[in-house]
Amino acid sequence: MTNTNRINLTDNRIKALAPDPTGKRRPELRDAIVPGLIVVAGKNGRKTFALHGRFPGSPNPTRRRIGEVGAVSIEQARETARDWLLLVKRGVDPAIEKAAREQESRKAREAASLADERLFKNAAETYIARKVTRQRQADYVTRIIRNVLIKAWGDKPVTEITRRDVVKLVEEIADRPAPVYSSACFGVARTMFGWFVDRGTYGLETNVCASIRINSLLGEVKKRGKRVLTDDELAAFWKATRRLGYPWQPLFRLLLLTGTRRSEAAEANWNEFAGDKTLWAIPPDRFKSDTTHNVPLSEDSQAILGSLPRFRRGNYLFSHSFGETPPQKFAHAKEKLDDLMLRYLRAMARLRGEDPTRAALAAWVIHDLRRTVRTRMSSLGIDYVVAELCIGHTLKGLHATYDQYTYAKEMRAAFDLWARELRRIVWREQPASNVVPLRAGEAK
Repeated sequence: MTNTNRINLTDNRIKALAPDPTGKRRPELRDAIVPGLIVVAGKNGRKTFALHGRFPGSPNPTRRRIGEVGAVSIEQARETARDWLLLVKRGVDPAIEKAAREQESRKAREAASLADERLFKNAAETYIARKVTRQRQADYVTRIIRNVLIKAWGDKPVTEITRRDVVKLVEEIADRPAPVYSSACFGVARTMFGWFVDRGTYGLETNVCASIRINSLLGEVKKRGKRVLTDDELAAFWKATRRLGYPWQPLFRLLLLTGTRRSEAAEANWNEFAGDKTLWAIPPDRFKSDTTHNVPLSEDSQAILGSLPRFRRGNYLFSHSFGETPPQKFAHAKEKLDDLMLRYLRAMARLRGEDPTRAALAAWVIHDLRRTVRTRMSSLGIDYVVAELCIGHTLKGLHATYDQYTYAKEMRAAFDLWARELRRIVWREQPASNVVPLRAGEAK
């Protein structure tokens, strides 16, 4: 039978309480200090504090669990038992009271957790983890979020960030002066607040940035580029790149032949090329439209690939670290390229009998190579859709919905035609059909 003797509970006595080996009963100890406080040994060896007695609404004596021995000390169990006995005197069942307190505590924890989740710094980190990490410019966007936006609004709830807060931040950055960076920060903030609204967990109903017109606020901070390299500049470019050496010579030339973006070419790795090196598949994580961009390679592009070294340490095509990392210092390489191009332009002027000192190279950026390729394709009569696909633009409207043809053959023909045109420009004559393609080290 169950031991009903009341004793002064101690840790040693509780430790000595053993479960019934037959499992037919649950041995227990009754406390001599607090009436009704017991320790019960279960079948699995676990021991539990409980209060035994008659409770409001229960016709027979029963138990109310206080907690497991170890998790609850003897003094804590006695204190809880005393509180529960007072509740019983007032006609309250401790189990109901305990459940109510646990629910209240749970609600408080949930409210605190929700408030913490809605702090801008935490919501922003969730946005980075769920959305930004898959973007092509993930590192750049993450730096703006952490170094600018979280720094400004980190401890504010998302719902308390106002239109004025956004305008103030944008204007402060623009006044450094850094208007282009200010516009970029605003773009990141606008996209992020839109995601907050879509997610629906931050109590935000509208995008605080939606009604702000950044060009009206700051003026037109970034003009549309219109620079297209001339024939003389393209010839000078090709000849000048020969003096740059690896990795800049083949990298710049591949950019001009394929019309790809700077990062797409600079970060290319060998896994992206088919076995015969006739097709370059730029994966979604490196391409702007989150799709694979297939670039058919002309013979001249293939020749560039064939001239590249292969490294054991890493897999990047272009690298200063044996393939482990892509090249980074574009500004220095571009400055040297501009200087060399100007020299070649002056040499061309001298050969034409013109004053070489009057030759000039208008300012241009690497992205202008991409615009030059697209413009030249139009001048060659290449179909609009094919030319757009060649440089990786996404088709719009009905074309995107109904035309699922890949245009692979047409794109290959377009790149081949552009490569032939570039040879003509560099050589200044139409090459005969038996002339080999312009290789990476030619056109001195």
